[in-house]
Amino acid sequence: MDCYLVQHGEAKPEQEDPARPLTDRGRREVERVALAVKCSGVEIAEIVHSGKLRAQQTAELLAAVLPPARGVRAVAGLAPMDDLAAARALLDRAEAPAMLVGHLPHLSRLTSLLLVGDPTREIVSFRMGAIVCLGRDEATWRLKWILTPELITA
Repeated sequence: MDCYLVQHGEAKPEQEDPARPLTDRGRREVERVALAVKCSGVEIAEIVHSGKLRAQQTAELLAAVLPPARGVRAVAGLAPMDDLAAARALLDRAEAPAMLVGHLPHLSRLTSLLLVGDPTREIVSFRMGAIVCLGRDEATWRLKWILTPELITA
């Protein structure tokens, strides 16, 4: 089973807007990445996000292009400094491809925990709007691919 970890798109600075919605550039980059992933045949069962506006907007943009059968919803445990246990449990229970939209350092720590068992080792350098695909065979996770907005030509 595959899972897709997504750092939210570029957001406005907190000084400009405390809610931190996506910038126009952030929206465009997420849409480009979503279209590229759709063209590769990826299907998603559900998209979950942290509930923060920038993650919610990113999840909604992804869902518009990659309509998940079970929809989009906010879940606890995906905020920047949250404990990794909730996200790991969500992935362990998943029976179909899931997409998690979240934040740093949480996503980086989760990826390292899944791949090498040590959340303090940075294995993947995330980028806003990027998607990291991990595959699980039995109880072992492996990195399958990474797609960043810079890799997609307009």
